[in-house]
Amino acid sequence: MAAYGLYTHIRKNRRRSVALLIGLFFLVYLMVFAGALIARAFTHDAPLDFLIARAWQDMIVAAPVATIGTAIWILIAYKFHQSLIDAITGGHEVTRAEQPRLYNLLENLCISRGIPMPKLKIMDSESLNAFATGMNEKQYSITVTSGLVARLDDAELEAVLAHELTHIRNGDVRMMVIAVIIAGVISFVAELFFRGMFRSGARWGGSSGSSSSGGGRKGGGAGAAILLAIIIIAVAWALSIVIRFALSRAREFLADAGAVELTKNPDAMITALRKIEGRGELPGVTSSVMEMCVDNPREGFADLFATHPSIDSRVEALVQNAGGRDPGPLELPSPEEETPVEDTTQGESVDAEPGDQASPSQPQRPAGPWNPTEVLTRGPWSGNRN
Repeated sequence: MAAYGLYTHIRKNRRRSVALLIGLFFLVYLMVFAGALIARAFTHDAPLDFLIARAWQDMIVAAPVATIGTAIWILIAYKFHQSLIDAITGGHEVTRAEQPRLYNLLENLCISRGIPMPKLKIMDSESLNAFATGMNEKQYSITVTSGLVARLDDAELEAVLAHELTHIRNGDVRMMVIAVIIAGVISFVAELFFRGMFRSGARWGGSSGSSSSGGGRKGGGAGAAILLAIIIIAVAWALSIVIRFALSRAREFLADAGAVELTKNPDAMITALRKIEGRGELPGVTSSVMEMCVDNPREGFADLFATHPSIDSRVEALVQNAGGRDPGPLELPSPEEETPVEDTTQGESVDAEPGDQASPSQPQRPAGPWNPTEVLTRGPWSGNRN
């Protein structure tokens, strides 16, 4: 299967992603060990090394159960994850009759490379964003917001669709869904542990006096074992989040490059990113879904904890490596400001004088790096413009 973008970089990213997924599975077993250590600490008052040895044996015994449980979790998500995402986002599938412009752009991209067309979905939101989901060719879908369709021109919208299509073809979507599922297991178990610890804290604290007095004679390491288990759980939880972020960040540059390779238009990808910049927040949508979007404005307290590279860094990469032109941050008119222009255009009389038709050269959207008049009259997309 042909890969889009620089093939060597894509192979390297896939190997790295597989290694990170293996790391996530390792964290599952680490959580099992921490649970076994806590169980031993609550039932035995013995030296720390004894508790660790017994917990290790328990972990080996429980590892097959943990593997099967994780596999079942993945199978359930494999079957129902798309329904859950649609329920969260409100995305609904559209046909050519409902969205001919959007449908034709995606279909042309797929036909040009001879690949199956994913399902096309619309999410009713004024935000500017898009994401791809799915685990196989029957499930793959690309969801775009209604705001994105309204605010981007054909070339920019095609670039965003090509970006998401590249995620699908490079295996990023499948990899990200699996990573979110496994990380979800770790987060779920970690939360259960901490909730259980807080609820039993008072009871444990009430009996700590007798335990510590007996522990002095037996070398009791129960307290140290519990502290060690809590540290392990916290570290595993944090690492699962970092791995998810690393998967998300690494794939965005390649998807941008793949979009340029598909469309042969780096300027369109750049202006699309500039228009999406700061306007991609999807209210009510979980962080797991935001990590799959073209841009995720929910940044952490440091760049290390941001799920996506900054728009500036992505645009800089396109300028340096694809020869694109950066118009800088773009200001978009509000939908209220755009409405009168559209209504006036639609309400023009067919008997108007030819000279009255010259005014549509006033762009309804902010101009990118091209002169709007030249694009309409001489640009390569003149046949796609009204």
